[in-house]
Amino acid sequence: MINQQILEGNWNEIKGKLRQKWGQLTDDDFQQIRGDVEQLIGAIQRKTGEAREAIEKYLEEISGGAASAAATVCDYAQHASDQVHVAYDQAERFVRDRPGESLLVCFGLGLITGVVIALSLRSR
Repeated sequence: MINQQILEGNWNEIKGKLRQKWGQLTDDDFQQIRGDVEQLIGAIQRKTGEAREAIEKYLEEISGGAASAAATVCDYAQHASDQVHVAYDQAERFVRDRPGESLLVCFGLGLITGVVIALSLRSR
């Protein structure tokens, strides 16, 4: 059965697909449903006479793409978070292993930033 969060999260997209399949559904129907799965199925059954199983199957089909996209986004975010942690650990290890070089790098970056800011203020 379709997940309530998926239905609510992709309500506008799902409404459009439902209107294409079952044109009998009105804006008032959708407003009364407000993303509730049971109310949605009941409204479609009342308006169309369609069997509950067929409605649930169609809802799974049209929401499957949304669930897949959400899973992909979550996977990407997790991967990015993992990469940030790895980079942080590497930077921390570098500073701990080579404090003198780290200090020089920071000093150099600060000097370059100061020169760039001074030049940009001067050109105004």
